[in-house]
Amino acid sequence: MSNESPDKPYVVGVDAEYTGGLRCRAVHGPSGAELLTDAPIDNHGKGAEFSPTDLVGTALATCVLTIMGMAAERHDIDFRGARARVEKTMSAQPPRRIARLALVIEIPGELDAKQRRLLEAAAKGCPVHRTLTGQVELPMEFRYGLGRPGTVDL
Repeated sequence: MSNESPDKPYVVGVDAEYTGGLRCRAVHGPSGAELLTDAPIDNHGKGAEFSPTDLVGTALATCVLTIMGMAAERHDIDFRGARARVEKTMSAQPPRRIARLALVIEIPGELDAKQRRLLEAAAKGCPVHRTLTGQVELPMEFRYGLGRPGTVDL
């Protein structure tokens, strides 16, 4: 259940720290869960962890499955075992950016046309998909000589 409303949007903080060697550690504010990132092999990293751009593709795949799962639960559709594979293609020309995110979703079981339309509409309504196909504000502020280790003051 979301606590989003026009009056008070839902905000989640993630703190990230550069640990050296083109690697970062990120901590999810609400849960404390941690993940590591590494630059990809084709961009001077070791490729030992998800790259930041890999996480964009991961966010798309998992968001689509989650939103489809919500729709499936509301309509008593067994969605267990559904899978998604995303293939991220980086641009060949500068500036370096994600040029393509191709997503294939596999849904087990037999579904009728109405159930298929419902799940496909849900997938296209996922917030990550909407963000990647629309515009998002990207304010960026630089603060020097401030802050405490382990916390980014937002």
